[in-house]
Amino acid sequence: MRRLTLNAAALAVLLVTIFPVYWMFLTAFKPTRDIQSETPTFWPTAPTLEHFATAVSAPGFWTFWRNSLLVTVVAVLLALVVALLAAFAVARMRWRGRGAFVVMVFAAQMAPWEALLVPVFIIARDTELLDSLAMLTGVYFMITLPFTIVALRGFLAAIPPELEEAAQVDGCSRLVAFRRVVFPLLAPGLMATSLFGFITAWNEFAFVNVLIIKDHDKRTLPVWLSSFRDVFGTDWGATMAAASLFALPALLLFLFLQRRVGTGMTAGAIKG
Repeated sequence: MRRLTLNAAALAVLLVTIFPVYWMFLTAFKPTRDIQSETPTFWPTAPTLEHFATAVSAPGFWTFWRNSLLVTVVAVLLALVVALLAAFAVARMRWRGRGAFVVMVFAAQMAPWEALLVPVFIIARDTELLDSLAMLTGVYFMITLPFTIVALRGFLAAIPPELEEAAQVDGCSRLVAFRRVVFPLLAPGLMATSLFGFITAWNEFAFVNVLIIKDHDKRTLPVWLSSFRDVFGTDWGATMAAASLFALPALLLFLFLQRRVGTGMTAGAIKG
């Protein structure tokens, strides 16, 4: 009875969580008359791709798509490289100030990034980096870096240092031992953190709305979604189709990586 109750509660949470996503995709395929009907339908009676055509043909769609992909990928790659070095130093080395550094990283992770909107805007204005994709990439790098350090530190700490020591005994340098022994075992951690960083940067709206003011061609997809609302109302079909297209890259990336993200890859690597 206890297991049945827990399973029922889990199913209820799943339905509540997934229903908005289902409704978004459903509305994207509905004809306009069904969307505006007073009687809701939970399955498209006459599916149409009209709203997707409207979304794709909207001004700036491909430009905003390119901007989002560019700043997100560059920010995530930079965060992975810097965080990997920082996490290795924290997990494998002993140096003065290590504890304070870890506390600072945790504090940066817990701080609300919205509190930095005004300082970041002032810095961008004073350095003449407003309407710049480089500044936006730097902000996304700053947002994703703390969590990436924390996560990779945990993955590195779970890898037995005896593996590196055994490789060094066999004649490998520390760098070679890390590249040939630790790095392959760290791949699941890199994938998991890159997935989180990608979703965080891909969905970010506030900073791009503040930092990109005049040059609208430098904006990203989250801001583009608001273009379907005007003085005459909101085109809900095109909005839901655009939101579906916006969610698709993160969804595909998750489906690609989720089978490769696991734990316990080092289990049994050391005997005794």
